[in-house]
Amino acid sequence: MIKDEILDRLYSLQDIKYRDFQKGLIPTVDPDRVIGVRTPDLRKYAAELSKRDDIKDFLSDLPHQYFDENQLHAFIISRIKDMDICLMEVDRFLPYVDNWATCDQLSPAVFRKHKDALLTRIREWISSEDTYTVRFAIGMLMQHFLEDDYDPCYPEMVAALRSDEYYINMMIAWYFATALAKRYDEIVPYIEERRLDIWTHNKAIQKSVESYRITPEQKAYLKSLKIKSR
Repeated sequence: MIKDEILDRLYSLQDIKYRDFQKGLIPTVDPDRVIGVRTPDLRKYAAELSKRDDIKDFLSDLPHQYFDENQLHAFIISRIKDMDICLMEVDRFLPYVDNWATCDQLSPAVFRKHKDALLTRIREWISSEDTYTVRFAIGMLMQHFLEDDYDPCYPEMVAALRSDEYYINMMIAWYFATALAKRYDEIVPYIEERRLDIWTHNKAIQKSVESYRITPEQKAYLKSLKIKSR
C-alpha cells in the first residue's frame, strides 16, 4: 500500500535533531506525531509522488497519523495543475489541518491562474468555524489579492473577523502588516481607526515595524498608534 511505502520513506528521511527542534514550533501537534523530515526533502518527495497514479489513495486516506504526512499532503496538493481537482482536494484536506505550519505550506500554484474561482472559495472558507480553514482563507487573500487584483472589500473581510483563536488573530495581524507594506495609504486607516481588536492591532504594528518594506517615517507613525494595555 502507498501509505506504508510513504511512511517507510519518511522514516528513512528522519532527522532526529530537526524533529526535536520542530516539536517546539508546533504546540498544537502531539510530539509523538512528528517524524522530523526537513522541508526540502518533503518537497522533493512530493514532486516524485505527484507523478504516480496511486497518489489518490494517499490523498483520500484521511486523517493522517503523522504531522509529516500532512506536510507532504499539502505539498502534493500545491502541485496539482487542474483547478477543479485542486479545490476538491483542498476542501477535503482543510478539516484535517491541525497546525499553522501545514496550513501555511498549503499554497497551490494553480490558484494564480484562477483568481475568480479562488475568491469565491475564499469567501466560504473565511466564514468557517474551523481555525485553520479561516487562517488559510486569510493567507490566500494576503498572497493573491494585495496587488493587481486588490479590492478595498478584501481588507474589510479580514477586519470584520473576531476570534479568540491565536492562530487566526496572528494571521490577521500578518495580513495587515503585509497590506501596510504593499498599500500603506489605503490600509493605514484600519490602524488609525482601531478597526482590529487590541491584541491584533498591536501585533500588526509590531510586525510592520519589523519589515524592511516600511519606511522609517511610517514605522515611527505606526508606533505612535499602539494601544497601551490596560
